[in-house]
Amino acid sequence: MPIQILQKAFAKAPFAKSKPPKRDFRIGIPRVLNQWSTHKFWTTLFVELGINRRNIVYSSDTSEAQQLKFGKGRGAVDCCYPVKCMSGHYGELLDGQKRPIDILFVPIILTVPSFLRGHVRENMACPRVIAGPESTRAGFRREKDVFKELGVHYLSPAVSLADPQIATRQLYDALKGVITDLRLAELRAAVAKAYDALQEFDQSLRRQSLAVLSECATQHRPCILALGRPYHMDTGIGHAIESELQAFGYPILWGQYLPLDAEILDWLYGDLIKAGRIQSPFDISDIWKTSHSANTNELLWAARYGSIMPWITCSIRFSSYECGMDQPTYSPVQEITEALGTLFFVFQDLDETKPAGSVRIRVETIAYYLEQKSPKIIQSKLEALKTAPPELLLPT
Repeated sequence: MPIQILQKAFAKAPFAKSKPPKRDFRIGIPRVLNQWSTHKFWTTLFVELGINRRNIVYSSDTSEAQQLKFGKGRGAVDCCYPVKCMSGHYGELLDGQKRPIDILFVPIILTVPSFLRGHVRENMACPRVIAGPESTRAGFRREKDVFKELGVHYLSPAVSLADPQIATRQLYDALKGVITDLRLAELRAAVAKAYDALQEFDQSLRRQSLAVLSECATQHRPCILALGRPYHMDTGIGHAIESELQAFGYPILWGQYLPLDAEILDWLYGDLIKAGRIQSPFDISDIWKTSHSANTNELLWAARYGSIMPWITCSIRFSSYECGMDQPTYSPVQEITEALGTLFFVFQDLDETKPAGSVRIRVETIAYYLEQKSPKIIQSKLEALKTAPPELLLPT
């Protein structure tokens, strides 16, 4: 029972009920970086501001063909592969649409909403991700201003998305120059609906993850935890490796969308809290002191969740080429994952190259070890927890 494939969610209507369209803009949004975890917010925001949902256009998944056709010669000088890919998404939205866009909207997301807020130092986005929109924009203005030539308004506000009040003011200052009749009260209402839609999207995926874990517990079968950043869900960045693993019959859970039900968290973390090692199920101060990056924080938290949860018998770590944010986390994530015997495998330095043969061999190797070792891993982790699983996972 796989969870929803997230790229399909881009094509779906927002959860919030939309108002009748009243503003005739066509907005292009690159499907890159933290859009993979926040896109529901932006879609709902513009629908609530009176933009027809059909006029909110996302670029396609990252691909070599996309980069060659739309981004050639415009790439950013950056060692971060996902940032390099942004030029293809920009170009596709500028030159690859049957109906041209009026606005290219690329928010510079400074802080990211996170369920760990209040338990960590900060919820910042990666510095390279923050800089990505501007460095990519420069490639389209180097010889001539492509945006001006095509009559496209480039809109890239810096947004502290983890703080609704600050984000509202930042968005108002940016959008009032484009939507000239925009009022602050209207934007506040739209932002509130957007946060509601983002929360519902998050909760819906956690419910599906709970269903997967419950099925695994009932059938005494293993599942796999994918540890990566939101953009690794992009088939051109993560190469859909998790789908190949799922084809062997092992459900995949993403670390960003694990169940947060109190009964489950109490069962998993109760002993750690009683021992004084952590203050709450969301406390990662004992394993990650420099908890400033939202995605890194959630990755470390998910690694421990997977190391304790009995039916997660294998964690797969995804990392893109030369990711500076990932470098310090390699050893801690492996040590946390393997502490109670959970299998740990890494797909590191992912870039545009997908050596199909070697990936297939590695996937088959992972599937073999899962088949051989999962029963013992499940049993030993259940014994380590000492108490019976909550009914939420294993109904009596």
